[in-house]
Amino acid sequence: MTDIWIVLIKIVLALVWFLVLALYLTWAERKESAVIQDRVGANRASFFGFQILGLFQPFADAIKMIFKEDFVPPFSRKALHTIAPFLSFFFVAVTVAAVPFGDDIRIGGKTISLQVFDGNIGLLFILAMLSLGIYGILVSGWASNSRYALLGGVRGAAQLISYEVSLGLSLIGLIMVFPSLRMSEIVRAQGALLFGFLPKWGVVIQPLGCLIFFLAALAETKRVPFDMPEGESEIIGFFAEYGGLKWGMFMFTDFMEILIVAALMTTLFFGGWQVPWLGVGGFSFPWGGTWHVAPWLVTVFQVAAFNLKVFFFCWLQILIRWTYPRLRYDQLMDLGWKMFVPLSLLNIVGTAVVLSL
Repeated sequence: MTDIWIVLIKIVLALVWFLVLALYLTWAERKESAVIQDRVGANRASFFGFQILGLFQPFADAIKMIFKEDFVPPFSRKALHTIAPFLSFFFVAVTVAAVPFGDDIRIGGKTISLQVFDGNIGLLFILAMLSLGIYGILVSGWASNSRYALLGGVRGAAQLISYEVSLGLSLIGLIMVFPSLRMSEIVRAQGALLFGFLPKWGVVIQPLGCLIFFLAALAETKRVPFDMPEGESEIIGFFAEYGGLKWGMFMFTDFMEILIVAALMTTLFFGGWQVPWLGVGGFSFPWGGTWHVAPWLVTVFQVAAFNLKVFFFCWLQILIRWTYPRLRYDQLMDLGWKMFVPLSLLNIVGTAVVLSL
C-alpha cells in the first residue's frame, strides 16, 4: 500500500469519526438536557418501527434541514451570505487532522501513525485554524445586512479575541514542560511517571493552565454561559437571517467545536491515548507485578482510552451548558481580560521558577 493511500484512508477515518460523533452529540445533548430537566428527550424518530432511545433523531434532523427552504434575504450580500457557514465549518473540520488517536502501529513492515498530520507545528496548526473560524461569524453578521446579526458578529469577534489570548498563554507553561509543538510528542511525554507511580499528565503538572484552557476553550465554542454572539434573548445572534441547511451548518459547527475542545483537553492535559502504567509489553504496576498484553491489544486499549476521555469532556461541556446561566457581556470581558490573562501570566512565571529550581 502506497503512502498516498495510507494518508487518504486516515483522512476518511478521521473525518468519519469526527462528523459521526458530532452528529450524535446533538442526540446526547437532547438526552442529557432531558435528564437535567426531568423530561424524556428525543424519542420519536423511528426506522421501520424501531426507535432505540431516539438514536435516529440526528438523521431525521439532517433530512429536515436539507429540505427546509434556503431563504436568502433580498437585502443581504448574497455571495458572502452563502459562503459564511462553509467558512465556519471548514476551519473547524480541518483541525482533526492534527489529533493523535493512538501510538504508532506496524502493518506489513510499515510504521503508521494514527494521526493524519504529525507535523512539528501540530498544536500551532490547530490554534490557527480555530482562530480563523471567526471569519465565518464576522462574514455572516456583515453579509446579513442586519444590525442585530452584525452586533452578534462583532460580539463574537470581541469574545474570541479576548479568550484566544488567555487560551494561548495557558499553553505556554505546558510547552515549557514538554518542549514541543508536535502533538504526538506531547502525548508520549505524558507517558512518564512522577514519583514512580503518578502519571505525568498535563493536568498534574499544569493544573492552573488546564483550568484556564478549559474555560477559555468553552468561551471559544460560543455556548452557554459564553453565548454572547448567539444571545437569543438580547440580539438574536449572528445567524439571525439564516435558515435551512446553512443554519444547520452553524449549529453543527458548534458541536464539532465541542468535540475538538474535548480532544484537545484529552491530548494536552489528560495523557491522550496514554493508559496509566501501560507500556509496549503490557501493564507494569508500581506496586509490583506485570500483566503482559499482546501488541494489538495495547493499541485497542490506547484508542479506547482516548475515546473514553473525549466522551467524558463532551458530556462535561453539555452538562455545563445546561447548568449555568449566561454571563453579561461586561462580566464576560472582565473574566477574560482581568482574570484569565493575569492568571495565565502568573502560571508562566511560576512554571519558569519551578523549572529553574
